[in-house]
This record gives sequence, structure tokens and C-alpha cells, in this order.
Amino acid sequence: MKCNEIHELLPELAAGTTTASPEIAEHLHACAECAGMLEEFRQTMLLLDEWQAPEPSPHFDTRLFARLREEQEKAKQPAGWVAWLRRPALAVSFAVLVVVGMTIFENGGGKPSSGNQSAQVIEPGTAVGDLQALDNNHDLYSNFDVLDDLQVQSDVTANP
Repeated sequence: MKCNEIHELLPELAAGTTTASPEIAEHLHACAECAGMLEEFRQTMLLLDEWQAPEPSPHFDTRLFARLREEQEKAKQPAGWVAWLRRPALAVSFAVLVVVGMTIFENGGGKPSSGNQSAQVIEPGTAVGDLQALDNNHDLYSNFDVLDDLQVQSDVTANP
């Protein structure tokens, strides 16, 4: 076995919750570092077994209950006008935020207005101008049945 695998098992071995298999025992006899770590763990466990928690002071319970009563009384008292103002102020600010958001959404969601587009003049007949005209009139062209009729007429005259 490798030392890393043994290091993971050392706390259980020192506490006595698991027994050492023959492979582990062989590694502990061969590796002085792992055997030393196991002995240190065992000494630590012995010290922890001897340790006793200190007794609380005789007035601990009295002071604890008095402190709890003080905290409960503070919670019952109003915190002042700032705490009273805080909740309505948050509600009003949230309502204003919702109204502003809905207004922006209703007015186009931040799209540039036509006034901003007039600053950049595109000449008709250029590729960019034609693409913008097609984009602006997409609904018109997609529902324009006359274009379909013209296409059918041109096919009939071209192929007699």
C-alpha cells in the first residue's frame, strides 16, 4: 500500500474503530514515517480521552435567561421612524421602477427614434439603401400578391 492510502486510515486505526489488515501492518512495519504518525494519532486520542469539559459558572443559566428576556423586549419595541419608513420606501421605489420599466417597454424598448436615423442619410439605389428599404417594407412585400402575378405573367411570356 502507498503512504497516502495509509494516511487516510490513520484516524480510524488510532481510535480503534478498524483493525489493521496484514497489508497495512506490513506497511507500518516497513515505513517509519507512517508508524510515527500512527503513534502521534494514538497519543492525541489518549489526550482527548482524558480531557474533561469545564463546568459552566453557577450563574450562567441566570445570566443567559436574563439576556434572552432583554432581547425579546427589544424585539417587541418599535425600532423608530427609520425602520417604519424603510418598508414603505422600498415598496414605493419598487413601484416606480416597475412603472419606468413598463414605460420603456411600451415606447419601443430603447430602440433609436426616427430622429437618430435621419442623421445618417443613405442614398436610394445603393446596396445598403435597398436592403434597408426591403427591411422596412418586409410586411408589405411578403403580402404583396401583385408581385406573384407578375412572376407568373413573365414566366408565361418567356415560355410560349
